Amino acid sequence: MPPGGVHPIAYKAIPREYYKADKHLRRPAVQDLTGLSRSTIYDLMAKGQFPRPVRLTAKAVAWPESAIAAWLAQRPKTDAA
Repeated sequence: MPPGGVHPIAYKAIPREYYKADKHLRRPAVQDLTGLSRSTIYDLMAKGQFPRPVRLTAKAVAWPESAIAAWLAQRPKTDAA
């Protein structure tokens, strides 16, 4: 077994897109990126208008960066005045 405990054959059987991890953002980073407050994020989640986080551990959640980027991309664009 190689150092690190993962046999190299295990990676060859799994397509690259499955083990290439998406970066996960904790709530303060999501707030910084979106400009939304904590309460607004949870209000929008309750209405189904904001991505839900994924559970990392029993006490920690985070949002996939791709989900936040997609949400931001679909937001209406405003005219710069």
